[in-house]
Amino acid sequence: MLIFAIVIFFGGLVLLSLSRVIRRNMGLPHGDVVFTDTAGWYRVQKPLFSERLRLSGKPDYLVRNGHCHIPVEVKSGPRPLTGPYRSHQLQLVAYCLLTEDNFGSRPTHGLIKYDDGVHTVDYSLELERDLIDTLGCMRGDLDASDVARSHRVVGRCNGCGLRTDCTQTLV
Repeated sequence: MLIFAIVIFFGGLVLLSLSRVIRRNMGLPHGDVVFTDTAGWYRVQKPLFSERLRLSGKPDYLVRNGHCHIPVEVKSGPRPLTGPYRSHQLQLVAYCLLTEDNFGSRPTHGLIKYDDGVHTVDYSLELERDLIDTLGCMRGDLDASDVARSHRVVGRCNGCGLRTDCTQTLV
């Protein structure tokens, strides 16, 4: 019986150590994962919603550490050398805003996990204003009869579902 207890104890230590390595490799901060939008999660979770901005979304992870909730967005590919893309920053800021509206406390930051590292994005008032301005522009474009292409990236055009009807396609 004593040997069985020792085996269970050391097995538990191995599993605990392995879980810490996996968590560190995933870029997750310390705390409880309270929300995820990744495959294999044991239950489907509804998107977070902001009535104030009529915005919804699902961060890849939401980690609670005390009263603070930290959104984590996982991106495939290497971390950009000059910092995260603006679109990645605004997506993460949207998750910060949704987190604030749904859980009642303002996150201090969010994390973008790339294949080769993690980038911390501060949830600043400036980025929040940029997001709200961008949402306003996007909503204005919904009613426009013609919207100009906003990039010069062939790959984005190639993957766009509207490219066959687009007069500005790069492909």
